[in-house]
Amino acid sequence: MKSNPLSNPKIPFEIFLEDFRSRSTHAYRVRADIDQLSTNRGMPPFVMREVMSGNPLSVNIPEEYGGRGGKVEEILSLLSAAAYESLALSLTLGINSALFLQPLAKYGSEETKRSVFDRFMTAQNMGGLMITEPGHGSDALNMQTSFTSEGDFYNIKGTKHWAGLTGWADFWLLTAREQMKNGELKRDIDFFLCDVNQNGQQIVVEEFFDNLGLYQIPYGRNRIDVEVPHLHRLQPHSTGIKLLLDLLHRSRLQFPGMAHGFIQRMLDEALSHTRERSVSGKRLMAYDQVQLRLTDLQSSFTVASAMCASSSEKAGIENDLSMSGVEANAVKSYVTDLMQNAAQSLVQLVGAKAYRLSHIGGRGITDSRPFQIFEGSNDMLYSQISDAIVKQMKQAKESNLFKFLISSDLTQKATDYFKDLLNFNLDYELPQRKMVELGQAISRIISMEKVVDLGEKGFRSDLIENSLATLKKEVTALIGHLNYSDSTTLIEDYQENSSWYALSGR
Repeated sequence: MKSNPLSNPKIPFEIFLEDFRSRSTHAYRVRADIDQLSTNRGMPPFVMREVMSGNPLSVNIPEEYGGRGGKVEEILSLLSAAAYESLALSLTLGINSALFLQPLAKYGSEETKRSVFDRFMTAQNMGGLMITEPGHGSDALNMQTSFTSEGDFYNIKGTKHWAGLTGWADFWLLTAREQMKNGELKRDIDFFLCDVNQNGQQIVVEEFFDNLGLYQIPYGRNRIDVEVPHLHRLQPHSTGIKLLLDLLHRSRLQFPGMAHGFIQRMLDEALSHTRERSVSGKRLMAYDQVQLRLTDLQSSFTVASAMCASSSEKAGIENDLSMSGVEANAVKSYVTDLMQNAAQSLVQLVGAKAYRLSHIGGRGITDSRPFQIFEGSNDMLYSQISDAIVKQMKQAKESNLFKFLISSDLTQKATDYFKDLLNFNLDYELPQRKMVELGQAISRIISMEKVVDLGEKGFRSDLIENSLATLKKEVTALIGHLNYSDSTTLIEDYQENSSWYALSGR
């Protein structure tokens, strides 16, 4: 199969993107009915053939290998267009992009890149990343998958699970720790390219999971016992752990691409329904509570737009993002919360009709929910944001939250909206639940900064103003929660003296 001529970087991106939209719309709305497809597991081959025939992944491939150059604004626009039709399709492209092609382009050997990129351009191959293990989910640094060097090959052994595209991908980036002669594993992590179409590199899928949502993407448990050539080891610029952080932070900064298209679809569906639906003689849209939900949806759309604009300037592979944890974690956690909230609002507005997998709203709830979990659960990421901020404040010898945030490039403009609210000395020894709340507040302030920046670039002013008002309301509520003393504790033996029936009058 030859490379699609539209993947030529000389073709204007607007033409390339419109071609992709046309193929996606035809595949999901003409040749197939996505509402029916989404109740079954897997993706019909004809759908993937039609969508991939335009070579959408060429946006990630450098020009010297025949691609469109890896421009982040093109990648995010493609993910958004895909998510408007199917969140599973967008995630499929996102996995290939941020978790395979981009790290390969940055850290792979010249010979390996040339071979792999050619197969992506001419044969529409796909790739994914395996990090998570059954005993080590978020605790990736203690992974037990190991490798040893034997002649011209690395032998890699272990078990990985919850890798998107399990059983589908032609290539995998595998993470492992080197096994020393005494049997112990080194602390650092290495990445290896595995080509499952080659002898000795087949990965055995021991189980496919019955994942809740994203039915079109296979997940499962994989047994790794492969031999890969030395050339297939990625070359970190310093350590493998920094490579991992650079990869994950870049991926998290690109979540807004998927979120943007998904939230826009939820918003458009909600607007359409509330315009057409009448309750007690007036349009549903006219009710005040409905207006609140719709304006919140529009605010989410604006926030996602602002994040896309920001990431397009920061998330290129030429940048080292290993130290960008606060920003990346804030973007990923908040925008995925907005995705889930958008789906919940649409279902609430539509009512019982939307409470089905075959409806975009009901499907949206289950499809967007795992985004709050993978690549770091949001509770954990919010806590990590606070940990980093507290550490920075200690180093700066600054305990006043307002003074610290007003001096940061990530929050300077937005913090000015909260002169009184944030003017207090932060307790460095907050309990974890309060650290999560602080992280939530800071993520909104960081997002608000991006909305202000987007407004300065000329984005529609009334949308900016509404979004800023919504964000101010959220931050105010979160800081209120933070300052409220919560001393609740778990009562493990709660069954004793807790029967309402025993206390009822009889």
